[in-house]
Amino acid sequence: MIEYIKGEIAELSPTRMIMECNGIGYELNISLTTYSHFNGLQEGKIFVYEVIREDAHLLYGFATREERELFLLLTSVSGVGPNTARMILSSLKPSDLINIIASGDDISLTSIKGIGNKTAQRIVVDLKNKVKPIEGLDGRLGKMSSGIITETAEGAVAALVMLGFQKNMSQKAVSSILKTSPTASVEQVIKDALKIL
Repeated sequence: MIEYIKGEIAELSPTRMIMECNGIGYELNISLTTYSHFNGLQEGKIFVYEVIREDAHLLYGFATREERELFLLLTSVSGVGPNTARMILSSLKPSDLINIIASGDDISLTSIKGIGNKTAQRIVVDLKNKVKPIEGLDGRLGKMSSGIITETAEGAVAALVMLGFQKNMSQKAVSSILKTSPTASVEQVIKDALKIL
């Protein structure tokens, strides 16, 4: 089992990272929260969770142990797989997710793609007594940076397509968001798009 990888960030997008360590490039599936943490950095340390299936060997990467713990808690809920857990962690900051679960607010979870009423209720019921506030987490997740509109749009559309949305729908959503918020960062555009798609 891999605990973490420490090395050079060879590639970084809102859903994927390649971390090079001793000449080996590890492909990691990441959330928007983790992307925000590493955006602009040349190297770093990423916590890892391996998913080994018959047809694939996948690595999921997290900026903090706390985010990884939330991912593991989410995937322990019946009906929540790794990609759904990543979608939840991309839509909500870990601290917000903890507050939502702890307060029993399943309605907020249903605004995330792929989360219906039953799944949202199951997440709250199963995890309500397992989560507790994580102090200082937000401060460690790093700054969000903005970029040129075309780069922002391209990055956001690419991330949304990788998350399972149709390209033309993603482009429309991203375009409308950037019209009203031209200086929004890639992360913010994706978060806003996840709410309307």
